[in-house]
Amino acid sequence: MIYSFSNSGFRDPETGVYNQTYFMEVFNREWHRHIRDQQSVALLYLCPHIHETIYQPKLLELFMKQIQQALLRTTDLLARLDNQVFALGLFDINEAGIHVVLKRLESQIVEFNQNRLSQSYNPIEYQLAGCVCKPHKDLYLDKLFNTVEKHTRQSPINGRARVIEFYTN
Repeated sequence: MIYSFSNSGFRDPETGVYNQTYFMEVFNREWHRHIRDQQSVALLYLCPHIHETIYQPKLLELFMKQIQQALLRTTDLLARLDNQVFALGLFDINEAGIHVVLKRLESQIVEFNQNRLSQSYNPIEYQLAGCVCKPHKDLYLDKLFNTVEKHTRQSPINGRARVIEFYTN
């Protein structure tokens, strides 16, 4: 089998989702486009509490494939930021659209957990939090990431997803 280098630069090798570098490049580009077009963006952090063992070596990969199925638009981005955090970038979306995506995400996670329970495994606990905002030239991208990170830490484990409206003047 010949190794393909076509995806090696922008994919996380363990999960197959985008890596942090690619995500940040695309999110930054979209941020500036959305300033110009006056469209909203959303940033969500998903923190699955998965501690893989030798008995379940591909668990994280399977979980992320399930999450990807909830993202139906080709412009939606899913990336691994570090060992514990995955970021979802949703572009040209309003708060109602966010709630549709959150319902799909929850549905996929519930389905994944039901499959695990049927195989006598414990369900995956997770945290999910995010912000919706309309970018403008006085709102800096790092403030959005800091706000989402803060709310993710405050979000209860396996609690309802929290979306915080984040508009600044």
